[in-house]
Amino acid sequence: MDHLVLTVFAPDKPGQVERIAQCIAEHNGNWLESRMSRMAGQFAGILRVAVPNETYEELVGALHGLADHGIRVLIAESGIEQACTWKPIAMELIGNDRPGIVRDITRLLTEQGVNVERLVTDVRPAPMSSEPLFHAEAVLGVPLNLPLDQLQARLETLADDLMVELVLRTDA
Repeated sequence: MDHLVLTVFAPDKPGQVERIAQCIAEHNGNWLESRMSRMAGQFAGILRVAVPNETYEELVGALHGLADHGIRVLIAESGIEQACTWKPIAMELIGNDRPGIVRDITRLLTEQGVNVERLVTDVRPAPMSSEPLFHAEAVLGVPLNLPLDQLQARLETLADDLMVELVLRTDA
């Protein structure tokens, strides 16, 4: 059994996920996990699929054939996951929105050896002032040898020009 990681893009309309699922099922693939979303009239997702060796090539061809329906699929073979040398940490962050905010946060995380496992962001008006506030929710892969208070302190160095609220939790 081989595993594939698929990234899919398509105009958002009813039936797109069903068309992808049908293609996978027709080739004896097993849809294992996914993250999908609609944004600005487009549908995008990432999913992991198990497929028997004997139908692997046929499935790959069929997935590329979904382009006839406006569905673009990028395919990567799933690699072997490394031994766990990190702990999952949930991060919630609210800060004043500005260009480069994601770059600055992720640069600091990278400098600490932290991997971004999942990231969801948006910009919403502040309750009282209606000024734009950047919201981020993430699951971080924090190295086992990095103390949480050290990571918190490093993130707080951005606080003067960036953050309104930062919460790190070990219940990710």
